[in-house]
Amino acid sequence: MNEPYDIIDTVRLTEKATLLAEKENKYVFRVKPHANKTQIKAAIEKLFKKTVIAVNTMNYAGKKKRERTASFGRKSDWKKAVVTLKAGDKIELA
Repeated sequence: MNEPYDIIDTVRLTEKATLLAEKENKYVFRVKPHANKTQIKAAIEKLFKKTVIAVNTMNYAGKKKRERTASFGRKSDWKKAVVTLKAGDKIELA
């Protein structure tokens, strides 16, 4: 669990995330649900070689997936992290 690739899943490239990156120097990542803020901070600093100021996290419950029958399943729960970088630092995502 100490590897950064075990903590960070993907970068969230949405319209809102792009505006946060441009205006407030915040980047949005999808992370493992069991990762805490200090592990996320260490993973970002190790992967991108940037200084992290703050990490905010949000937990999301997986949605129900209905079939044509009465039984249903669920998508997995996930966690989102908004990472604030030091002024002047940028992550090239594209």
